[in-house]
Amino acid sequence: MLKKWLLALCVGGLAFSAYAADGGAAPVAGQAVTPAAEKMVRQTLGALSADVQIDSIEAAPIPGFYQVIAAGQLIYVSADGKYLLNGDLIDLTRKRNLSDAGWAAFRKAELAKVPASERIVFAPAHPKYTITVFTDVTCGYCRALHESMAAYNKEGIAVEYLAWPRDGVNNASGQPTSVYKEMVSVWCAADRNASLTAAKHDHAPKPATCVNPVKQEYELGLRLGIDAMGTPAVFAEDGSMIGGYLPPAEMLNAVQKHSSAGG
Repeated sequence: MLKKWLLALCVGGLAFSAYAADGGAAPVAGQAVTPAAEKMVRQTLGALSADVQIDSIEAAPIPGFYQVIAAGQLIYVSADGKYLLNGDLIDLTRKRNLSDAGWAAFRKAELAKVPASERIVFAPAHPKYTITVFTDVTCGYCRALHESMAAYNKEGIAVEYLAWPRDGVNNASGQPTSVYKEMVSVWCAADRNASLTAAKHDHAPKPATCVNPVKQEYELGLRLGIDAMGTPAVFAEDGSMIGGYLPPAEMLNAVQKHSSAGG
């Protein structure tokens, strides 16, 4: 797994040699990545893991590097294919985390692809703000967030849930996990909102199956960098990850910082 390689590289402080690019100009932020550059990046990361899934390749905000999102990680690969950087990129002049900005743009685009019909929505009549929440029916903080739903809605915040069974889709034996099956039943219920609320109060839904997005939403969460300890994972309208559970007043403050509606 690429994540294991990245952890080893980060702990050991190592750089590595891979495939050199076939010449050409250095990458410039905002410009399209050339086919040759994309091939180089894919070969470089392929040398670490043959089955790594690369979701995004862009010119990085720093000269000479590409910004890459792969296997739920944001990393930087040098234009000559010799070096990989793993960690936050900070603009000291503007005191801004440029890695967060890269993540937000990618996450916003990916989340926009999820149809409203595949979300479970709790919203006030006239929402001012919207958050997307990857949720599990068993985690304590997911339940705490749901308990605050009326207060979030009162603040004008609409909550749009996506499924993220934190035990995964299949267990070690290749069988569906119990939480995955429970969340499928929720998404297949006639009243999904009521079924989700009941599940968060330890009232398991009636077993049901249907065409559902639970597996796809779980996989999307992995691509967006969510891990087993990361539920609920809350995203603002601009794609920024707010974090996990926040009390209503704190959630409102966090949402306002990342909303076009302002404060």
